Amino acid sequence: MKVLQFTIPVGGEKSVISEQFDLPFFYPYLHRHQEAQLTWIQQGEGTLITGNSMHSFKSGEIYLLGANLPHLFKSDPEYFVAGNNKSIKAITIFFNPNGKLSSLFELEEMNTLKNFIQQSQQGFKLPDNHVKLVSRMMLRVERTTGSEKLLIFFQLLNYLNNVKDQKKALSSFGDVNGFAENEGLRLNNIYTYITQHYNKPITLDDVAEAACMTPQAFCRYFKKHTGHTYISFLNEVRINEARKRLITNKFESISTVAYKCGFNTITNFNRVFKCITGTSPKGYLDSYFNNVGTTL
Repeated sequence: MKVLQFTIPVGGEKSVISEQFDLPFFYPYLHRHQEAQLTWIQQGEGTLITGNSMHSFKSGEIYLLGANLPHLFKSDPEYFVAGNNKSIKAITIFFNPNGKLSSLFELEEMNTLKNFIQQSQQGFKLPDNHVKLVSRMMLRVERTTGSEKLLIFFQLLNYLNNVKDQKKALSSFGDVNGFAENEGLRLNNIYTYITQHYNKPITLDDVAEAACMTPQAFCRYFKKHTGHTYISFLNEVRINEARKRLITNKFESISTVAYKCGFNTITNFNRVFKCITGTSPKGYLDSYFNNVGTTL
């Protein structure tokens, strides 16, 4: 049996570590590491869980995640089907602001970048209009060595700091450094169970049993560590999946999407969808395709 870790060591002795990934799917477990990371999704799609929030991700997006922020790039279910011919590609740059680079960040001249990293602890998605230039800079970091790699990396950080577009935090997780190892492993079990069974009628008793807790203890634990109730988190998983299915335009009807995402009535689906997104499923579709049309 695979022994899981919640805190994953990032290999390498360098102060800035860059890695190119070409794999069948992303690492499928909630985890954290001491390093902050900048990830460019070159190929692949799925759901990004960061702390207590989730977001759809797709090719051509770049994310900055703070040090020790629990996260999971969860590939879509079809990536795990035998013979699917799918794969993911990504470039990630890891750096520990409190490790070998800490002495540099203590310099007076580095105060601006130090503050930027601290303020970005909960992560953010880079606005799309900056992806082309930032991805080029990430490629340069990946392909260079020595002092040149370090110089380009700080140019990259400086550029990210100067992005004036709104950078909405990916999470509101609280004190990520105070999150215990065993709590992270238990939360991984809970997230995994919910994301694997969201399309079935799973009950509070079912998910509490998966967490090896009583329903009452589970409710207190889950609310404390995520800010969600079990039902609110399950609904977000289901609606997140529904939105992805809707915009692919490969469905027979909106009601079909509702049932395949775990809702037993279209009325409940419409109510929850509007509560989470602020619009109806049809309104969401119209808005999405109108926006796509204006960018073509």
